[in-house]
This record gives sequence, structure tokens and C-alpha cells, in this order.
Amino acid sequence: MRSGRIKAMVVDDSAVVRQVVGGLLQADPAIELLGTYSDPLFAMRAMEQHWPDVIVLDVEMPRMDGITFLRQIMGKRPTPVVICSTLTTKGAPTTLEALQAGAFEIVEKPTTGLKDHLQSSGQHLVNTVKAAAGANMTALSRRASAPAAPAPVPTARHADPAGQTVHAAALLGTPVQRAMVETTERIVAIGTSTGGTQALEVLLGRLPLNCPGVVVVQHMPEQFTQAFASRLDSVCQIRVKQADDGDRVLPGQALIAPGGRHLQVRRQGAYYYAVIKDGPPVSRHRPSVNVLFTSVAQCAGRNATGIIMTGMGDDGARGLLEMHQAGAITYAQDEASCVVFGMPKEAIKLGAADHVMPLDQLHEAVLGKVPQRARA
Repeated sequence: MRSGRIKAMVVDDSAVVRQVVGGLLQADPAIELLGTYSDPLFAMRAMEQHWPDVIVLDVEMPRMDGITFLRQIMGKRPTPVVICSTLTTKGAPTTLEALQAGAFEIVEKPTTGLKDHLQSSGQHLVNTVKAAAGANMTALSRRASAPAAPAPVPTARHADPAGQTVHAAALLGTPVQRAMVETTERIVAIGTSTGGTQALEVLLGRLPLNCPGVVVVQHMPEQFTQAFASRLDSVCQIRVKQADDGDRVLPGQALIAPGGRHLQVRRQGAYYYAVIKDGPPVSRHRPSVNVLFTSVAQCAGRNATGIIMTGMGDDGARGLLEMHQAGAITYAQDEASCVVFGMPKEAIKLGAADHVMPLDQLHEAVLGKVPQRARA
């Protein structure tokens, strides 16, 4: 256990970022700011004298880019690194690369209004640094050192047998349908946050084409989920795509909630469809795991499986409980394999999880290979 204040360091070539972020961290009594640096090479020299507990790092910098610096850190002395990066469509693949290299979390840095944005979202950044200080570095460094999954052999993918597109207008605004007692169409709902990008690659990468349809909420900003879904699609045997209104939840496919919008599921006949909605944050998040899980509890009931994985906070805990109470089989990732045990821990405390399992076994939950609790 760490004693004393969290030692933090900021590495960013922007003087504004160094000033604002450094000030935010220094103002918190639980954090000791070791210094701010404009260049990774300067930072590394300082780290030889005083190694930080957490590093806030930019990606694009002169002399050495942030990802190269991150890899050096993870190879020499694994340390939680919070990436503070400009998230654009162009930059999203770079950000994904940072996560694959072992970054703890991504904090959005806009291209305009930088100072005001950092000040207004300062508490989130400070909370992220505090959470990073308690990260499970064994789990994080293990994934950072794991080789990338090989691209699967191309295989024919499932299509909607009806060949039809269900329009959002046919789904939005309709009353929630009660779940049918039992159907052949099963659905798996997954919720995750910090550490989830790597964890989802592990889980989805082990699923065969005959797996049930999967819907996922991964906490991440807008303009990031499309690249994330494309990345997963390139390394998984199943199809992975960012969810659109009216997408049918198909076997052998995973739908990822778009950043900045909520994902729900509706049932039409015996089939399930995605509904994408705007709206305020729920449990401080948009997309929210609770929003997804609640909709799955209502429309799928015992035909569903719910899985809550690594992440900060408690989003998804109550939604998983609703799924459990509706008859779904529910799972929580265990502490040892989580980067952050917050979300699974809260779900377990509520009694929402039927099973607690390590990451490398959760694919068996998706495939229904875990002994299930007796049903009424």
C-alpha cells in the first residue's frame, strides 16, 4: 500500500497544459507535483532521481513522441500513465496505440479553448490521476507486453436473414416490451471503462462466429469509438462495429456504443435491435453502462447475459442488478485481472453478480459454458 501523497509528473510540450494541469494537481492535498516537463528526455533525466507514481503525458511532442516514451517506461519500470491528448478522428489510431502500449486512461484535450476546458474538467483529471495511483500494474503491464492478436482468417459473416434495415423511428418512442420467457435469440451485454480497451480485445478476440450477439458500452470520448471498433474488427474473428440506430444484434457480431451517445436495446418480435439516443449523462457517463443494462433487463430478461469489467466508479452496478433480478446470468471480472476494480467491486457489493471470474475465462460466460444458477 502507498503511504503519503501521490507523486505526479506532467510531460507536455504545451506551456498552457503544463501550467493548468500542474496547478490542478498541485492544489490537491493528496498529490505532490514532482515537476512539469516539455520534453520526455528532460522528464527521463528527472525520473532517474525521483520516480513518479503517476505520469500525465501528451502524445505528440518534439524529439521523442509520447508512445515511444510510454513504451520505455513500461519496459523499465511499469508506471500508470494518463494520456492527455487531442482526440480527433485523425488522432484516434494513435490514441489506441497508446492504450495498447499500456496507458492507464485517456483524458480529452480539445483543439480549441484548451485552458478553459482543462479548468472546467479539472476534477475529472485529478480523480483519474488518483485512480491511476491505485491501478493494478500487474494486469496493466501484462497487457502492455502481450503481443497483438493475429488477424483472423477471413470468414463469411452473418447478415440479417431478412435483408432489411430497421429504422430508428420504428424503435424510438415505443413502449418497452416485456421480455419473452425464453427465445432462441440470446444477447450478451458488456460494460467497462478504464482498462477496458485492452480487456475487450482479450475477450472479444476469443469469441467464435457462432457466439451470441454482443452489445458493449466502453467509456470513451466521441470520435474515438469508431477507430476503436475498427481496431477490434481487424483482430477478432467476429464482426465488431460502432452501433448505429436500428442495427440488429446478430450472432457473431459485437456492437460498440458510440462515444457521447447512449446505447439501448429494444426487442421487435423475437429479435433485438440497437437504439442510439442523445440525452444527459447517466451515472456521470454518456454512454452509460446502466442505461444499456437496464434496457437489456427490460427487453431480454433471462435471455441475456451481463458482464461488468474493469473500470473506475460504479456505472453499471445497478443495471447489472436489474439484469440479475430479471433472470439474466451475470458476471463480474475479478480483482486480480482488473486494471481498476471499481465497477465490478460495486456490482459485487450489490449482489448483482452470479459469478466472479478472471478476464481470461469470461469468453466462457459469453458462450454459456459456465454452470448457471437454478431458475424459477
